Amino acid sequence: MSHLHVTDLAYAHPGGDLLFSGASFRLKPGQHAALVGANGVGKTTLLKVVAGVLAADGGEVAAGGRIAMMPQDVGVGDEDRTVRELLLSVADAPLRDAGTRMAQHELETTDPDPEAAARAGMAFAEAIDDWGRGGGYELEAQWDAACRRVVGAGLSEVGDRPAVTLSGGERKRLVLDLLLASDAAIVLLDEPDNFLDIPGKRALEAAVRGSRKTILMISHDREVLSAAVDSIVTLEAGGAWVHGDAYGTYPEAREARRRRMGDRLKQWKEEERRLRDYVRILKERARYSPDFAKKADAAETRWKRFVDAGPPPAPAVDHAITVRLRGGDSARRVLDLRALGIDDLMRPLTDEVHFGERVGLIGPNGSGKTHLVRLIAGEDVPHSGALVQGPRVSVGVFSQLNARTDFAGRTCLEIVHERTADHQRAMGALARYGLVDAHDRAYDVLSGGQKARLEILCLELEGHNLLLLDEPTDNLDIDSCAALEQALEGFEGTVVAVSHDRAFLRGLDRFWLLGHDGRVRALGSPDEAIAALEQGVGAR
Repeated sequence: MSHLHVTDLAYAHPGGDLLFSGASFRLKPGQHAALVGANGVGKTTLLKVVAGVLAADGGEVAAGGRIAMMPQDVGVGDEDRTVRELLLSVADAPLRDAGTRMAQHELETTDPDPEAAARAGMAFAEAIDDWGRGGGYELEAQWDAACRRVVGAGLSEVGDRPAVTLSGGERKRLVLDLLLASDAAIVLLDEPDNFLDIPGKRALEAAVRGSRKTILMISHDREVLSAAVDSIVTLEAGGAWVHGDAYGTYPEAREARRRRMGDRLKQWKEEERRLRDYVRILKERARYSPDFAKKADAAETRWKRFVDAGPPPAPAVDHAITVRLRGGDSARRVLDLRALGIDDLMRPLTDEVHFGERVGLIGPNGSGKTHLVRLIAGEDVPHSGALVQGPRVSVGVFSQLNARTDFAGRTCLEIVHERTADHQRAMGALARYGLVDAHDRAYDVLSGGQKARLEILCLELEGHNLLLLDEPTDNLDIDSCAALEQALEGFEGTVVAVSHDRAFLRGLDRFWLLGHDGRVRALGSPDEAIAALEQGVGAR
């Protein structure tokens, strides 16, 4: 049975800071659940503990079958890893070990030392035997089929290519395809929807819904959550709780739970105060009448037992960020695109972007959206035609991967202090973005969501009036997405945004749909844009 039982799970950072404790939940066989919570609360860490990648500091995990996991950064970080090595990384442990040994010993057979080469040859043959007996060749057939479905070419054609030559969406779809077709009973998915275009997200939703496996997935996309899962596990206040229904009813259920917890805590405090006052009154009376002494002792014992039992849990602290994107005035014509084309990606586009507009750049993966953002931002992107920026336009850029080389090796406080020149103001700004506890952490060790929050905070402090946002909601938690969308509504300036988040797209005015054929189609409303994406307009 593919159940997953997590009981009193606890984990602390190597430095000693407790991330979560007492996290307990149960998933029935075949149940599909989302793991949600504020950025930095420990969602990815919890998945790694459940998968056995990290050792828990307390509690236990009971699983009714093999667990397989898709990491958040699948295929990223090792530029030399091939597609074959990417596929091997999500195989069952014995096959993963045999495949790794095969690759290692095959290289060693070329050693100029004949004895070393002979030993490597024997080890290579042993690894090949383990690979074959463990079902490795059957697995390679699955890899080939997955590559053909996702990339359009077989394993022999793409296996030795660097994994980073595939798009982020292709890497995610490849691994997802394999995990859902594997013999794993339980599948853990860490943000499988990141980098996916809307048809890819629709396919993900259908694949999760149609799977008989037990699935626990992290996602911040509200529409993916609504369509894919049947329950929500929330990691907050150091522990976990389960909403046993679809995401559509989750916000109301969460608010009702917070009210109940607040009411119970208020009632406990009132009862503790009543018992304490009663003890005080009886002790006061016992000073004048010995008849009250026994009553005072009994009341004090009752009060101490009540206090020792402890109060009920307090409601979770609200982690919603406070975004204050003020912007400023600029010329009416912010951008003038004069037959602007991008070499091998985008045909010439002639259009204008006016002050206050919210323009969405949409389309399938690999159609050139990020290249266009980089070109508008002033980067050296090979192009034709001309891009004219209006007077008094100040450009701020949110990068898709939150890969800010200028932030590397610096702490959150150092980065923000550079933009405020005031320690107290910097700490206040970090507090508004839920980053005050991470003020002394280096940018490099922040979670993806924390990096996204920090980047938005910097845009706020820098005071730009043209924001170029490349997938701004990918790593933000749900509350932070809503806070950003609300801030953009009141932003005095212009927004050009790349997004596959349907909830975010509904807050934009008009759209440029970039297709794989290089054409750019102008669409005038969110509904029209989303419908075009769902129909695959512009895809290959």
